[in-house]
Amino acid sequence: MYSHTKVAMKTELQSLLLLAVISLLFSSLDAQTYPGRWKLLKKSIGISAMHMQLLPNDKIITFDRTNFGPSNLSLPQAKCTAEFQNTDCFVHSVEFDPFNRNIRPLTVLTDTWCSSGGLSEDGVLVQSGGYRLGERVVRTLEPCDNCDWKEDPKGLLSPRWYASNQILPDGKFIVVGGRYQFNYEFIPKMSSSDQELYKLPFLKETRYSPLIPNNLYPFLHLSPDGNLFIFANDRAILLDYVHNKVVRDYPVMPGNISRNYPSTGSSVLLPVILDRNYSIIPDAEVLICGGTLPDSNQKADSGIYVEATKTCGRLVITSENPSWEMEEMPLSRIMGDMIMLPTGEVLIINGAAKGSAGWNSAREPVLNPVLYRPKNSNTSSRFEIMSASPIPRLYHSAAHLLSDGRVLVGGSNPNRNYNFTAIYPTELSLEAFYPPYISSDIPRPNITAIKPAVDLVYKQKFTMEFQLKNQENPANIFVAMVSPSFTTHSFAMNQRLLVLALEGDGAQNGGGDNYVVTVNAPATAAIAPPGYYQFFVVHEGVPSRGTWAHIK
Repeated sequence: MYSHTKVAMKTELQSLLLLAVISLLFSSLDAQTYPGRWKLLKKSIGISAMHMQLLPNDKIITFDRTNFGPSNLSLPQAKCTAEFQNTDCFVHSVEFDPFNRNIRPLTVLTDTWCSSGGLSEDGVLVQSGGYRLGERVVRTLEPCDNCDWKEDPKGLLSPRWYASNQILPDGKFIVVGGRYQFNYEFIPKMSSSDQELYKLPFLKETRYSPLIPNNLYPFLHLSPDGNLFIFANDRAILLDYVHNKVVRDYPVMPGNISRNYPSTGSSVLLPVILDRNYSIIPDAEVLICGGTLPDSNQKADSGIYVEATKTCGRLVITSENPSWEMEEMPLSRIMGDMIMLPTGEVLIINGAAKGSAGWNSAREPVLNPVLYRPKNSNTSSRFEIMSASPIPRLYHSAAHLLSDGRVLVGGSNPNRNYNFTAIYPTELSLEAFYPPYISSDIPRPNITAIKPAVDLVYKQKFTMEFQLKNQENPANIFVAMVSPSFTTHSFAMNQRLLVLALEGDGAQNGGGDNYVVTVNAPATAAIAPPGYYQFFVVHEGVPSRGTWAHIK
């Protein structure tokens, strides 16, 4: 019996290795066929980039979990983790500079595994929850050269493992769900109402099984009316979190596909287009792509890897009679990250074609990103396959938009600990995907000033000056305002892109290659929560580098 099992395991491993080699060979040919390109930025940052957040100083903060075992960076002896002092004295969080590729080790002492976060209105990373001794912790990290993590072990009322965060119009965060947590709360704790837990039966009702918390990391999007859109598995509600009241139930998403962890799909709020008339609340449309059957995780545990779905659904959440518009991606995908580009397009990247999220639970890495163009009226022309990465990015991978328009990609640890010999090994590398607009022949704008200042207020009119070479009367100009997201487990929390209203006929010539547009800032904090945003000028589908500005 023993020898038979051993032979079977060896045969399976050989098959998996062969599949991996074929995938890599295919990807090298693939890279010559499709648009976009890849570049390895750092072979190792010492840790696996499970969580990512871009700060207003253009540094990326990334971390994995404190009980993964030995990383490639050591902590000083006096700073061993609180939970595993005898076994883990290693770095599990770093700051990465995507421009000079330097890394700075950071010290996080409580376990951040499967936690959540976001950027506060002051530009501070507020990060919450995790595993074991980290499950009630709120951590903060300021954007400065020598800052390090600060940890409040009693920052949360309830343990939050696999919860989701969303910044609100008042600058606080709502923290929703988590493993067996059918409720929500607010951080930081600044008033008596913040000291309460608020029940949310919807999270319990949408589980695949009473024994399985199969809607972890619910998708959250702040609606322009100030309410919160919450999606779990195949259903959604609009929550008035101020009064703890569900104000709308949305239609069930067709297809009997689960979209939340571990049947992991992804979700974005599509570009919110603003009008000069401040009295009109703009429409808001959510896009959800990928996922798999509800029992895929259980089947993966038995060695059966169910094919992921190709389906996506769009829902105008502000419509009087909303209904799902369904369409298909060219590739099946679970664990795909959906990243909003400054152009308003969506990049669907990372993931696998079979299985589910979880330890060693996926097969057939999807190496090709897909670009989605939401404005195309013809659904068959909305998707375009991009060039392939040579590196599989599965469970615990992440992606993030950078200010220069590239997409940073890292992580992938589908193993219980750091494992560099597994069929899909732990990945410590970071690479960048260059969307097609970076190599476009169309001139790229260069922002030179925001006046009167980069500190904006709601309903303010301001001017944005930029250079655009060899263009006369440039057309198809718009200004995008993008919030930096906290990305983990295929969901970019707080991701938001606004297309701002322009005054007059668009770009006015300021002499030579210099142009200026007059822009209307968003009207309310429900449309654009207070904080730091990247501003881009987009010309003929080619964005400038982003410039940071603040609104409150």
